[in-house]
Amino acid sequence: MGEATTGTEVRRANLARVLSLLHRQGPLSRAQLTRLTGFNRSTVGALAADLVQRGLARETAPDGGRVGRPSPIVHPNDKVAALAVHPDVDAVTVGVVGLGGGVRHRVRRETDGAPSPEAAAALAADVVAGLRRELAGLHAVVGVGAAVPGLVRAEDGHVLLAPHLGWEDEPFAARLAEALQLPVRAANDANLGSLAESRYGAAVGAADVVYLNGSASGIGGGAVVGGVPLHGGAGYAGEFGHTRVSVPGLPCHCGRSGCLETEVSLAGLLAALGLARADLDELQRAIAAGPSPALQAEAARQLDLLGSALTDLVNIFNPQLVVLGGFLAALYGLEPQRLRDAVAGGPIGGLGRQVDIRPAQLGAELLLVGAAELAFEPVLADAALPPATAQSGAEADADAGRSGPAADAVPARGA
Repeated sequence: MGEATTGTEVRRANLARVLSLLHRQGPLSRAQLTRLTGFNRSTVGALAADLVQRGLARETAPDGGRVGRPSPIVHPNDKVAALAVHPDVDAVTVGVVGLGGGVRHRVRRETDGAPSPEAAAALAADVVAGLRRELAGLHAVVGVGAAVPGLVRAEDGHVLLAPHLGWEDEPFAARLAEALQLPVRAANDANLGSLAESRYGAAVGAADVVYLNGSASGIGGGAVVGGVPLHGGAGYAGEFGHTRVSVPGLPCHCGRSGCLETEVSLAGLLAALGLARADLDELQRAIAAGPSPALQAEAARQLDLLGSALTDLVNIFNPQLVVLGGFLAALYGLEPQRLRDAVAGGPIGGLGRQVDIRPAQLGAELLLVGAAELAFEPVLADAALPPATAQSGAEADADAGRSGPAADAVPARGA
């Protein structure tokens, strides 16, 4: 009994290892999987076949022109998907993310001001209902990940405080699960952005990374130390937006003044551009049209303050890489050398000269990819779909016939 159980556990761990490689690296040949795992060829072949049978992978014929016996290509099944939800002060964004990290669909619904928890959950449910045709073509939807701009308790997705949204002591994960009738996990949006960039973006392969994300809700961040994401005792680590950069500075909702997120803001950039609101794609297009003197002056001010904050973070974490996401990536792009010089010259002992600074690669899809990782974690750990998630072709066709396509669905990366 014990030996059989141990054998089953070993096989499950081996399946999880292969599936995780496919999820994070994309399609791999059986020969590549053999090298990466250290398993023999027959074991890799059996594991790949098992993942295909479970609906988690698919295999295709290898490219032609190779010498010797060709090795089949194993793909993560991107029709196994997770939903991702990101509530913000001016919109609720919902994404459909396939296994492998590709965003299949992205829908952004603007709101008049910060949505209440009830309104955010209802709006997410409405968007998902509008995506019924797209969801019906999937093999399975495994769950939901929520990226919330605030302090989120890791164990149950309870929002302790999301000040820009006006949420306090809010069971948002439970509320969203009730609205969507799917399991929901939630975490801080910037921490999830850090996770996504470490697995799929600018920080792939880097062991020590500081990540800062800027949005309409302010600035948050995350750190990867020795290859391990830093969560903190209750999952609240990474509130880098409250690094003090100006004295006395502008008042912050945290009770202090001169915090990074009050001094470096999307609102300041939009005002210099003459815009009331914009998502990241719109902001980048406006900047690309040509910076005005007003924008150049505001960008220089914000970059100097951001450089001050990064000096502190480099002194604390000694990262090899700093990744900037959201509007901070657009800000950096206006005058990158200014920020690089500030970081190179500020930290003690010349530590800043060893730091690389990069914009996030995942752009507007960043937080959706990170949120989806929460929903995929149980699937990757067990190499198994949750019960009652797969749809048959007949059920999918029937569902597709009951609802029309979503008018505001935007096919995105990986679609």
